[in-house]
Amino acid sequence: MTRSRLDIFAFSARLMAMDEASWAKHANPLSVYSRMSILPLMSLAVISRVWLGWYAVVPVALVVLWAWWNPRAFKPPQSTNSWAAHGVFGERVFLNRAAILIPGHHSRWAVGLGIVSGAGAVPWIYGLWSLDYGMVFFGLALMIGGKLWFVDRMVWLYQDMKGANPTYAGWQR
Repeated sequence: MTRSRLDIFAFSARLMAMDEASWAKHANPLSVYSRMSILPLMSLAVISRVWLGWYAVVPVALVVLWAWWNPRAFKPPQSTNSWAAHGVFGERVFLNRAAILIPGHHSRWAVGLGIVSGAGAVPWIYGLWSLDYGMVFFGLALMIGGKLWFVDRMVWLYQDMKGANPTYAGWQR
């Protein structure tokens, strides 16, 4: 499998500036599960423009900061024998797919679930713009549901690939 020039997954990883230490910390289940708070918090921050006006930029900036800091906020877990840690490991395997090929079905599912999550951004943004809370919740359901399913697929990918490279196997303790 070859990667396209526009790889939204790799772009996102570069944007987050993840290094070995931050990946190790992100394998903490507290990091994975608390990360699910980002979109609801961003929704609230954007909607706060109704009562804060332009000062809503402050909570929006705080949520952006939380999104960046979250993978670095917790200590590396003592044990990586958890669904959350394996999801993080699978994401790393997926991001390394140009160097070590992964089965095609994993790539197709990852891209498909990325599309589902991305499609959720349309009603979410519209709902935030128009203050249509039903659309906000619908968009959140697609984005968060797609992301959780993606993480679950990454667990499966890690299980399938941990024997493909000693580095992958070494992440588990």
